[in-house]
Amino acid sequence: MNKYYAEIIGTFALVFAGTGAIVVNDVAGGSITHVGIALTFGLIVMSMIYAIGDISGAHINPAVTIAFWIAGRFELKFVGPYLISQLIGAFAASGLLRVLFLDHVTLGATLPAGPWWQSFIFEIVLTFLLMFVILNVTVGAKEKGIMAGAAIGSVVALEAMFAGPICGASMNPARSIAPAVVSGELQYFWLYLIAPTLGALLAIPVSQCIQNDETQSTQSPLEES
Repeated sequence: MNKYYAEIIGTFALVFAGTGAIVVNDVAGGSITHVGIALTFGLIVMSMIYAIGDISGAHINPAVTIAFWIAGRFELKFVGPYLISQLIGAFAASGLLRVLFLDHVTLGATLPAGPWWQSFIFEIVLTFLLMFVILNVTVGAKEKGIMAGAAIGSVVALEAMFAGPICGASMNPARSIAPAVVSGELQYFWLYLIAPTLGALLAIPVSQCIQNDETQSTQSPLEES
C-alpha cells in the first residue's frame, strides 16, 4: 500500500500548494503574482518527484499513469488504484482549501480565458510536451538520474508561466477535477479531463519514434512500482 499512500500525499501536495497559491494570490491582492504561481507548481512537482519517486514513481497525475500503461511501462493492475489514490489526494487538498477559504469562488479551478477550443488545444500541446519530457528523461541511457525531477518540474513551471493565463495550464486531470467539483465550477469540467489525457497519449508514439532499442527500457526510478 505504500505506493498508493505516496500518490495520495504527492497529489495532495500538488493540488494544495498549486491551487492554494492561486487562492492566496486572489485573497492577498496579487502578492504571489502569476510568476509565483507558475513557480509554485513547478517546485512542488519537482519536490514530490524527489520525495516519492522511488516509492510510487511520483505520477501524481492520471494522464501520466494512463500514458505509462499504454506505453507498456506500467502494469494494468496498478492503474485503477493509482487513479483512485490521486483523486483522493486532490479532493482532500481542495476540501481543505474550501475550509480555509469559505468565500473563494473557484478554489483555483482551471477555466478557459477565451473560447473552449483554444484551451482544449493548449492543454493537448502542453501535456504532450510534459509527457514527452517525462518519457525521455526516464529511459535507459537517456535517464538523467537526479536531474529528472528538475527537468520535469521546470517544464511544468515553464508551461504554467506562458500558458496559464489562457487555459490554466492544468496538464493534470486530478488537479482540475477536485477544485472544479468542490467549488461547483463544472462547466468546463470535461475539457480538462479529455485534453490532457489525449496530449499524454500523443507523446508516446513520438517519443518511441526518436528512441532506439538501446535507449529504451521498461523501468525507471520515476516509474517503479
